[in-house]
Amino acid sequence: MRTSDFDYELPEELIAQHPPERRGESRLMVLDRAAGTVSHRRFSDFPGYVEKDDLLVLNDTRVVAARFFSDDGRSEILRLDALDERTWKCLVRPGKRFKPGHVITIGGCAGTVLSVCEDGGERIIAFDRAPDETAHGHLALPPYIRRPDTGDDRERYQTVFAREPGAIAAPTAGLHFPAETLAALPHAFVTLHVGIGTFRPVSSETLDGHRMHSERYGLSPETAAAITASRRTLAVGTTVVRVLETCAREGSGELRPGSGETDIFIHPPYEFRAVNALLTNFHLPKSTLLMLVSAFAGRELVLEAYREAVRERYRFFSYGDCMLII
Repeated sequence: MRTSDFDYELPEELIAQHPPERRGESRLMVLDRAAGTVSHRRFSDFPGYVEKDDLLVLNDTRVVAARFFSDDGRSEILRLDALDERTWKCLVRPGKRFKPGHVITIGGCAGTVLSVCEDGGERIIAFDRAPDETAHGHLALPPYIRRPDTGDDRERYQTVFAREPGAIAAPTAGLHFPAETLAALPHAFVTLHVGIGTFRPVSSETLDGHRMHSERYGLSPETAAAITASRRTLAVGTTVVRVLETCAREGSGELRPGSGETDIFIHPPYEFRAVNALLTNFHLPKSTLLMLVSAFAGRELVLEAYREAVRERYRFFSYGDCMLII
């Protein structure tokens, strides 16, 4: 299939720049795969779609403040991985300045570029002492949110159940849940630390030419057992789908608990082994996330639902509205 097969027109004013005033106030589109129908609800209606013996599975990763600006304001880095406390693998800006030996100072901490990674151009930077994330770190809000991060984002670009630090980006389907809504529903957790690859466009003309980014995940034996015992597994977000389908694939169809890294690329055609229903936000045109959703519900049905969402003025992307696919 071609990347252009997953394109759609989106007016820029529909890209949500801020979260709703309170969690749980978003709109909810319900897409029924069997009937081929779309209906319009509110997220407050979501519990009514959770049936007896269903299990919600959510991603409990916690977003870290991984974006840092130099003290002179001329450079910035995005920490992708901490190789140890003082040595980081980073994306940098502007790239031409960050040659081996270049020094960047953040909060008085001096970092020296040790090397340039051949595969993606990332830099390995060693600091004399690690910059203070609380004092100097910023959230790496998605590039389509065209404003600096604020103190409010520290709370709202984080799920209420986040507990495992390591993500650069939020698992956004989980942002809709107030604590009281989640507490009333049967649920379990997996972990997938969302990386910067979630924002990277597909640069190849065909899906076969795309190399998927790798992300760290974990599925506990307790969660695997709860999923196996449930009648229907409702994944909250594409990150949960990637974990469960990875573990089902590794287990030859059975859900095998464990941890590691996954670069699974789910796109049509794909046979799902572990997920029966999906709650997800609306995704960027031609993105791997839209391809995953299209594999789950059918490309034509999904793109028609997106066109309907545009007509109905839904809010798109991380801080936007959501879709339940049953």
